[in-house]
Amino acid sequence: MATRQREKANFRHENKDTRPRAVAKYIRIAPTKVKLVVDLIRGKKVNDAKAILMATPRGASEAVLKVLNSAVANAENNQELSKDDLYVAEIYADQGPTLKRYQAGSRGRAMPILKRSSHITVVLDTVKEGK
Repeated sequence: MATRQREKANFRHENKDTRPRAVAKYIRIAPTKVKLVVDLIRGKKVNDAKAILMATPRGASEAVLKVLNSAVANAENNQELSKDDLYVAEIYADQGPTLKRYQAGSRGRAMPILKRSSHITVVLDTVKEGK
C-alpha cells in the first residue's frame, strides 16, 4: 500500500521551508477584498508594510496587520531574527469556505447570499546584503 513512507517523510522534512510564517484562517472577509490590501505590501520591508497597513482605510488591513505582526513575532522568538532585517517575501490570500445563506426576494423567491471567507498567509525573509 504505502511504499517508502519513511523516505518520503524524511525528504519532505529535509526540504521544508524554514522561513518564518504566519497563517490566519477563516477570516470573514472576501478574498478579493483582502487581495487589494495584500498587493500593497508584497516585497516591502516590515516597518514600511506596517506603516502602509495603518494608513490604509480598508476593512481587511486590520486582519492583514495582525497576521504580519504574528509572523514578525514568530521570526523574533523562534528563529532569533531581527525585525529590521525582515521583508515580506510572500503574502497571499486564498479562498476559505463559503457560507450559503438565503434572503427573501420578490414574488416569494429566495435570493442566495454567499458569505465568503479567506485564509491569509505571510512568509517573511531576511534582506540580503546585495539587495
